[in-house]
Amino acid sequence: MQRPFDTELETRLCRYAAVDSQSAAGSSTSPSTAIQLDLLRMLQVELVEIGAQDVKLTDYGVVLATIPGTAPGPTIGFLAHVDTAPQFNATGVKPRVIRGYNGGDISFPDDPALVLSPAEFPYLAQKQGDDIITASGTTLLGADDKAGVAIIMTAARHLLAHREIPHGPIRIAFTPDEEIGHGVGAELPRDLGADFAYTFDGGAVGEIEYESFSADGAEVTITGVSIHPGQAKGKMVNAIHLAAKLIATLPQATMTPEVTEGREGFIHAMDMTGGSSEMKISFILRDFERDGLADKGALLRQVCAAIQATEPRAQISCEITPQYRNMRYWLENDMTPVDLARAACRKLGIEPSSVPIRGGTDGSRLTEFGVPTPNLFTGMQNIHGPQEWVSVQDMAQATDLCLTLVGLAAETAGYDLHKVRAGYKA
Repeated sequence: MQRPFDTELETRLCRYAAVDSQSAAGSSTSPSTAIQLDLLRMLQVELVEIGAQDVKLTDYGVVLATIPGTAPGPTIGFLAHVDTAPQFNATGVKPRVIRGYNGGDISFPDDPALVLSPAEFPYLAQKQGDDIITASGTTLLGADDKAGVAIIMTAARHLLAHREIPHGPIRIAFTPDEEIGHGVGAELPRDLGADFAYTFDGGAVGEIEYESFSADGAEVTITGVSIHPGQAKGKMVNAIHLAAKLIATLPQATMTPEVTEGREGFIHAMDMTGGSSEMKISFILRDFERDGLADKGALLRQVCAAIQATEPRAQISCEITPQYRNMRYWLENDMTPVDLARAACRKLGIEPSSVPIRGGTDGSRLTEFGVPTPNLFTGMQNIHGPQEWVSVQDMAQATDLCLTLVGLAAETAGYDLHKVRAGYKA
């Protein structure tokens, strides 16, 4: 069934998804890739065209804008990230729309062997009759998080065109480099100027997330002894062999992403580069609790030390860098933004659900910096791979949520949520 925003959301997502904006870990620039600026500048122009105020692209690569308030209320921020994940090809994305999805398997024109099946992905089975957007089979789609961008832009355009709608001041931020953990720097909380905020970067309809992983990154460097292989006996120390031994020593049966779920954390080998003389292995460490995260760092260091002990001629270092922390640590002290989003969901007839995010969002860092920022649904599914898809109608419900939320905030004049809690709980 078509909703009022369906056509606009479809058009926006397809336009944004076609722009290559993949981020790159290890870059020293902000944004990490110049191509992200293509989409950021496009959004800067579009925000000016729809009448937003204070539109600017910061020197750290974030587009900021204001929708002036039409009624008293808190200043609310809405954020989405423009970058797509480095883990899979994102060049040459060809979005396509499957109208009135018939409930069967979905094939892909550029990879006939690839199938998106409701038997494998039950959420898809619930979307019969919806308009489904996918890529063509050789790239990801980029609904993570261009669906969020489309939702915020659509809501912003509607509010600016209908100034009779009561709402407080709204701040918009489109960030780069979320996928590599660099979307929020120390400047953004000040420049955003919001009392609280929301990222539109979640999945199924109804999801309101206020718990995320706590995260560290780790870089292990193994330096061997290099010599001509014809003269290597008793002299060469092959860094590749030590790297393989290190990976094999880690508890792969219990502590990798492919064998964990729910609240279980993991140690994930992300990348391995080098040769026989030196190898570098990049890891990400994840856990919902600080102690569990620290334990995983200690385990990785312990394994490095054990491998080092087997070959004293090698040099093995392990550098661990903090990335973000579970937003729950701060949000549980003031659940105002979460309660407001839940009330807005229920007003729309959507039952909210909250499950821990097995990942992080820009909201994790913003919350840590003092701007409480839960994460809201967009409908995106199967992210970071060629089977990524999103329902246009799910995106429309997220747009409705955005508009309902700012209206409720104005009704309750900010942080007094007694009316919200009393009036809209199921």
